[in-house]
Amino acid sequence: MARCGQRSFSVEATNLIFTLVRHLHTNTVALMTMMWIVFTLFILSPTDSVRLVDGSTHCAGRVEVLHRGQWGTVCDDDWDMRDAAVVCRELGCGEAVDGQVWTKELQCRGNESQIHLCPKSYTLKHDCSHDNDVGLVCAGKKYSVRLVDGGGHCSGRVEVLHRGQWGTLCDDDWDMRDAAVVCRELGCGEAVDVLGNSHFGPGSGPIWMDDVDCSGSESTLKTCTSAGWGKHDCNQTKNFTTQHLLISLPLLVGGPRCSGRVEVLHGKTWATVCDADFDQQDAEVVCRELGCGAPVEVLGAAAFGRGEGQVWTKELQCRGNESQIHLCPKSSTLKHDCSHDNDVGLVCADMVRLVDGSSRCAGRVEVLHRGQWGTVCDDDWDMRDAAVVCRELGCGEAVDAVGNAHFGPGSGPIWMNKVVCSGSESTLKNCGSSGRVIKHDCSHDSDVALVCADSVRLVDGGTRCAGRVEVLHRGQWGTVCVEGASVIAAVVVCRQLGCGGILSATVSDTAGSGPIWMSQLTCSGSESTLKNCGSLGWGKHRCSHLDDAELICSGTFQ
Repeated sequence: MARCGQRSFSVEATNLIFTLVRHLHTNTVALMTMMWIVFTLFILSPTDSVRLVDGSTHCAGRVEVLHRGQWGTVCDDDWDMRDAAVVCRELGCGEAVDGQVWTKELQCRGNESQIHLCPKSYTLKHDCSHDNDVGLVCAGKKYSVRLVDGGGHCSGRVEVLHRGQWGTLCDDDWDMRDAAVVCRELGCGEAVDVLGNSHFGPGSGPIWMDDVDCSGSESTLKTCTSAGWGKHDCNQTKNFTTQHLLISLPLLVGGPRCSGRVEVLHGKTWATVCDADFDQQDAEVVCRELGCGAPVEVLGAAAFGRGEGQVWTKELQCRGNESQIHLCPKSSTLKHDCSHDNDVGLVCADMVRLVDGSSRCAGRVEVLHRGQWGTVCDDDWDMRDAAVVCRELGCGEAVDAVGNAHFGPGSGPIWMNKVVCSGSESTLKNCGSSGRVIKHDCSHDSDVALVCADSVRLVDGGTRCAGRVEVLHRGQWGTVCVEGASVIAAVVVCRQLGCGGILSATVSDTAGSGPIWMSQLTCSGSESTLKNCGSLGWGKHRCSHLDDAELICSGTFQ
């Protein structure tokens, strides 16, 4: 027997209740005992039977389940995203993002509302210890309000969830107090401005709220007064002027998650930031505020493309410990005369990185697991696996996948072995493997490494370390004009590609096609990428493809 599809009676508990019932009329103690049993079985919330502990929030951490009054962990063998989805749903934590030892194996289908409703095997198939305790990260609180089509979690058109359907808001009487409630509910800081006239495009579906009136202190938008769900006097034109909200979080544009061109809110528009006035301390704050890891690289010269609109007219002077960029001190004016050719780009660490290579796009593969970086064993590692890592890092195509600790042995745990990617996954953690945590027969001499195309490549030269120089800009490969280029620029390219020193730099024997992206290169020799060298500007030149540059570097591996 079960109560509301939640807790089930055991046979022992049922027999005990019948025994107690026979003695109720004479035994007060028995009556009290039965009341406690009923309370425990029927009333205590079943959501108390699972929890996530030692994570940064209640929606991330080690999975623990309550069994016979005692909390225990779950072994990570056979744990998959269907099991994770059930836990996240039961805790009200949105979707699964990543994800005494319990002596049963979960076999969830993924649609259960609670983990104790999942089928379970009688015993585990695996011999587990606490080294195998499973951890889980859920997306977080499942909000009833969202901002969409604004380029980030904290900007866009306001939509609310009602009766399982998302709808918009009419702009009648909407003001900054209403906006402040939405910002607070989403954890997005203070409200900066409200914009109408379909600034982020018109919505669709029902118009759920009109005449919203918040005091500004409410914890959720739904607790504010309004005309009533679905009640409004908005015509079709007003449907397209639903209220929009813009928040002061910075944006990273033009790259994958945690990398891109830095943009900040200035007035009511987004502005780019000059590369001459952006340093490591500024980068620390931006990466932290966006929920990314530590800064990996600050890139100048519009490495993620030229922005539009204005360049920010102030200089950030962050100390590096601020939680939000708007808390950083700022100078009143820029020290430099900047254009969009100087837009700064930023790469923050996410869950995978390449280390000890010549650039951020070449090196030993390391993944972050349980707060610790570890390596990947080269067993079964191939170009499909490499392609996923390069894409995740925003480093273009995979050029080479090498094992045997090509960029030196790592240290710490070896987190993954026998990785199997289809090549279409968005992150390496979505690929299959033999499992994490000490399931391998590898040493750090087998640490896998790879080289991605990044933003430069050498083509039609027989090896990846020789050929015509091409750079990637705005998603398109183009050539480099030899006019005005120095040998120093060639040194930067060879080093960026992990191809050693330079053997020769000449005009290419084979003409390229497409745009000629760079000319009149001026490099100091210390740049980590060719894009950080000075030039006339993207696409600005007086050249033809008969002037395309060609290099031969000293590196020899294919």
